[in-house]
Amino acid sequence: MLKVQEIRELIKLVDQSSIEEFVYENEGSKIKMKKNTGTTVVTTVQSAPQAATQAVPVVQAVPKVVAAEAPIQDAVPTTADNAAASQVDTANLHKITSPMVGTFYASPTPEADAYVKSGSVVTKDSIVCIVEAMKLFNEIEAEINGEIVEVLVKSGQLVEYGQPLFLVKPE
Repeated sequence: MLKVQEIRELIKLVDQSSIEEFVYENEGSKIKMKKNTGTTVVTTVQSAPQAATQAVPVVQAVPKVVAAEAPIQDAVPTTADNAAASQVDTANLHKITSPMVGTFYASPTPEADAYVKSGSVVTKDSIVCIVEAMKLFNEIEAEINGEIVEVLVKSGQLVEYGQPLFLVKPE
């Protein structure tokens, strides 16, 4: 089976090309991508006894990145002076972004505490969340040493490739 990064690259290539449908089969696994009105739908089928089919819509990144940053602007104070100061502060912060399209989970299980919250100190190897994509649970690491300033998404929320998940104040 292809690695998640390889599947992401295939999705980008198909999305940017004039190809309408793409099928890849290897060792009993099959990946089928089909364009449909500006989105790419990916379907994977495994030949295991309990074959699973998962469709994941991939929307073009530019509109979604703008939409993803709208909640950050909603949290900014309304006065011009405070807004300018806030923008300077967030400019110095590192954004931990989603490496894939999937479902964001703040904790390893619904009953467990979140991996991190505002004020948590993390190292570059610290696990900050899980993103589930195509029935695979991918642990996301902080990528940087610092302090979590803000968690930008809620547990169970769908996230896009490149969408900011956390703001981190670097050490």
